[in-house]
Amino acid sequence: MATSIKKIVGASLIGTTIEWYDFFLYGSAAALVFNQLFFPESDPLTGTLLSFLTYAVGFAARPLGGLIFGHFGDRLGRKQLLVVSLLLMGAATFLIGCLPTHASIGSAAPLLLTALRLVQGFALGGEWGGAVLIVSEHGDAGRRGFWASWPQAGAPGGNLLATGVLAALAAWQSDEAFLAWGWRVPFLLSGVLVLIGLWIRLSISESPVFQESEPAEKMPFVAVMRDHWRDVITAIGARLAENISFYLLTVFVITYAKSNKIDNSTVLNAVLIASAIHFVTIPLWGALSDRIGRRPVYLLGAAGTGVWIFAFFPLIDTANFLAIVLAVTVGLLFHGMMYGPQAAFFAELFGTRTRYTGVSIGAQLSAIVAGALAPLIAVALLRDFGSSVPISAYLGIAALLTLFAVFKARETRGRDLAERQDLAGRIKP
Repeated sequence: MATSIKKIVGASLIGTTIEWYDFFLYGSAAALVFNQLFFPESDPLTGTLLSFLTYAVGFAARPLGGLIFGHFGDRLGRKQLLVVSLLLMGAATFLIGCLPTHASIGSAAPLLLTALRLVQGFALGGEWGGAVLIVSEHGDAGRRGFWASWPQAGAPGGNLLATGVLAALAAWQSDEAFLAWGWRVPFLLSGVLVLIGLWIRLSISESPVFQESEPAEKMPFVAVMRDHWRDVITAIGARLAENISFYLLTVFVITYAKSNKIDNSTVLNAVLIASAIHFVTIPLWGALSDRIGRRPVYLLGAAGTGVWIFAFFPLIDTANFLAIVLAVTVGLLFHGMMYGPQAAFFAELFGTRTRYTGVSIGAQLSAIVAGALAPLIAVALLRDFGSSVPISAYLGIAALLTLFAVFKARETRGRDLAERQDLAGRIKP
């Protein structure tokens, strides 16, 4: 029985919000408390660097998750794999909330933390491709950018939820209580959220485009590398500025603010407000890409990101709440111009029986060199130079690479996803 597009969008949005809540919660906790709980013998910035290293491990597992989930998603369907990814992510996050700290079991604590972070990354690597595809393949071509952007809104939705819970705890608890036990509450809450998401996901139907497609490729990865390697490169390049900017704006900003003696609740509340605006505006950028094309909206976002980052850190340096809100909000608006059209853009690059694999590989390989390393590189640059300028230059270079990749790609808007293969998204010769 077919499921309405609104129900499909709702199921994908709720599922991705929960998964991103789990993933971002770790990043925020890494910036706030993990350096003290799991790496207490290091100086503050080095401890934070080690904490972010375990954070980055999650990204390392994402391509493997994308490859395995993509393989079975292209052979068995999208829905089953989305259920598995949600269960894996929820279980790992809940168990992080149960972990003993370094004070209790010594060096085994960060090892267990790292292992659970690997499971989180593996699950998220498989989640993203399936969530955007099941919406893209249910909706019509004329509004695909709009509908497919809603699962993308799950990223700021999850960040909003994670930051909101942490901000509430920070406001209601003393620093000592939060460090002692309060940090566990958001992780344990994931267990309840996953049950809700699982119930909703089990109620939707499989993608009709997948059901009506030709027999599956025996090895979708081989087919992607043979027929769509240029499209994978396009996806990797397009993700660079988008991925790096998001983690600098929402995760590293907490560490940067702490280094400037800015209160945790100030920056958390600023990220909270900005994430709410980001959540609302992402579908608007997706809708705009339905009208004027994926590339123009994406290019504007990449260019704006590369310029705005040079104003971002000086605004944070003021320690003024409104200035910090402005810095993060404008940065996330430019990020949304890339992230909103991205789901439809990437889905339109690949054929049906290689789409899950192709989208996942392109997105998750980029996540290793972009999102995984962004907080690590930013913390190292801040420690070594004591200035935000090298960090801004780092994102500026990434923005130039993204501009080049998207500029060289052909427009994909309006493609019929039922076609087996298409050259529309290939890089121009």
